[in-house]
Amino acid sequence: MLTKLSETIYYLANQDEQERPTLGLVCGEQYSLVIDAGNSPQHAKEFLQEIAKLQVPPIKYVVLTHAHWDHFLGMNEFDAITIVNHQTSELLKEWQSYEFDDHSLQTYVNAQQISAKCMEIIQADIPNQDSFQLRTPDIIFEHTLTIDLGNKICGIEQIKSTHTNDSTIVYIPDEKVIFLGDAAYGTTTNGLFRFKQSLLIPMIKDIQKYGAEQFLLGHESICDTAEMDTYWAELITASQAVISPSLDDAIECFKIENGREPNDNELFFLQAFVNDHIVQA
Repeated sequence: MLTKLSETIYYLANQDEQERPTLGLVCGEQYSLVIDAGNSPQHAKEFLQEIAKLQVPPIKYVVLTHAHWDHFLGMNEFDAITIVNHQTSELLKEWQSYEFDDHSLQTYVNAQQISAKCMEIIQADIPNQDSFQLRTPDIIFEHTLTIDLGNKICGIEQIKSTHTNDSTIVYIPDEKVIFLGDAAYGTTTNGLFRFKQSLLIPMIKDIQKYGAEQFLLGHESICDTAEMDTYWAELITASQAVISPSLDDAIECFKIENGREPNDNELFFLQAFVNDHIVQA
């Protein structure tokens, strides 16, 4: 079921047990725009079925926030113009070369090109997987792009991110709503979950400059300004305490600088920034 955020913005909430991220819908007077295409044709079909229950203008655009499979494998289901940044386009080319039969999928899993969960979703939710081929995006942009849906402007920008180098956000200025995809999250490298410390402040600045009041995230659905401010503050406080690949040193530095023990979130972030130092070493 779609959640109505306003008269012109809806979203389908994330379902993490099925690796399904939040999907967005923005409606203008002439056209509608979708944010992220879902983790499979089945996910996309269910989203489209919910949209069909609404009296909204036709979907003209689909914006992919980044090239992680759970955000784009449903793109073939949309009769719309697909928009990606240049880096996302380059990353999708590998997926466009893939075969999706069981043998090929297992080969990709063995080579750590895709996850076992990704293979499971493909096998369950892509009909005729042996003949499936990911389509090519239609519009490739650099840096920023503005779309007018008819008295409804969407600002699209590739931003710095601790999650991927190809993160795209969508901002709807008249509603002060921003769709972040997974941009505000960390990433996993060599089995270590980490936040890219050097990109934390640039990312926060890229997001905060919009003055958004409601934030749609890929795996949290929706947060308000207060929740995001708390999230940023905990990340920044943890980051400032990490200057080496030692968690013990980071915790001790945190206690000295803040006069208290880190809370559970901050402890998690401390480890993630320590992991970044380990990966960078």
